[in-house]
Amino acid sequence: MTRGGQKKTQDDVTERKCIVTGEVQPKAGLIRFVVGPDIVVYPDILEKLPGRGMYVTADRGALEKAGKGQFSRSAKQPVTVPEDLVNEVERQLARRTVDLIAMARKAGRAVCGFEKVKGWLAGGERVRVLLQASDGSERGKAKLWTPEGARYFGCLTSAELGLAFGRGSVIHGALSTGGLGNRVVEEATKLRGLREIDGDDSSAGKDKEAK
Repeated sequence: MTRGGQKKTQDDVTERKCIVTGEVQPKAGLIRFVVGPDIVVYPDILEKLPGRGMYVTADRGALEKAGKGQFSRSAKQPVTVPEDLVNEVERQLARRTVDLIAMARKAGRAVCGFEKVKGWLAGGERVRVLLQASDGSERGKAKLWTPEGARYFGCLTSAELGLAFGRGSVIHGALSTGGLGNRVVEEATKLRGLREIDGDDSSAGKDKEAK
């Protein structure tokens, strides 16, 4: 129940204010930080660390600006910002995304390899996410398409996708609809913002008709 006795609906979205841009937006597009007992700023990717959260838009530029005084202003005290904080956030987001894809694979909700992915797309499988390695052949990636209502991401390397699928390297992957697929979308969207890769606008894999 929400305030006033009204039931909370699926359309209700938790929002927070970015300490850099000042914009209020859904938490799904923000990264949470906390100040530890040592007065050091720590990223809280899983949003489980104790303390008052400070939220920053999942964008490399915004995170870099946050380290230049915004964290201290938000915390209302001088804080220490690690020099490699942005890279550490990227590392943790990449690991989180890989872990979620691995969970989907173990649950039978993800496949990899060009032929298997193409089979899912052409066979009417309800695909939520099409994944293609950032260092894969553009010619090969362009042969696959993103189904209507699905999301395309090209922000993981072939080695990272390989880790998710238990292989040395993977270029093409797909996740079916469901909770895990939605969680991958959320984390991959944040990661793309840090890696400055326009995954959804790439010509490779973007809404192409099946042949």
